Amino acid sequence: MITFTTWLDYLGTFAFAISGIRLASAKRFDWFGAYVVGIVTAVGGGTLRDILLGATPFWMQQPSYLIVSGLALIFVIILRKYVIRLNNTFFIFDAIGLGLFVVVGIVKTLDYSFPIWVAIAMGTITGSFGGIMRDILINEVPLIFRKEIYAIACLAGGLIYWACISLHLPPVISQVITAVSISAIRILSVKYQISLPALRGES
Repeated sequence: MITFTTWLDYLGTFAFAISGIRLASAKRFDWFGAYVVGIVTAVGGGTLRDILLGATPFWMQQPSYLIVSGLALIFVIILRKYVIRLNNTFFIFDAIGLGLFVVVGIVKTLDYSFPIWVAIAMGTITGSFGGIMRDILINEVPLIFRKEIYAIACLAGGLIYWACISLHLPPVISQVITAVSISAIRILSVKYQISLPALRGES
């Protein structure tokens, strides 16, 4: 039986895979190369999370994640004139995937009976590490290391989830609130150019 969290995971996989494939297309990768970047973007964070939790990486147990990434490639190929050329497309899909993956990471970590602070850390890793690997593959400075609010949005989302469960809200409501909050923080921080100060060496 597919749970609500699993649906969030599939949707996040689709969104993150599209963000990776879109950037790969901008670098003129071929279809296979773009698919690889899409997969790495989609499963990279969850793979590291599962390794740290002592679990078998999720995509090795269920091939549907590779299939979803393939559907994302087909989606981009069919709608490439719209997906590739729109400058904000990558950003929107990345923000959606970020919110969804953080929730999935938090929920899975709590299912393994770890405390909430570990769940927040694992949620952040789930949401951000795939993007780090994506940016390395396409020879870009990882987004998480730039001034934009990215990992901070993940951490904030973790605290929001903790607040929701502390208020005894239903799990589904807590997950939706957290995912939407993370995506909103990410989108609004970019829209209004809110960022952390850059660390500068002495001149």
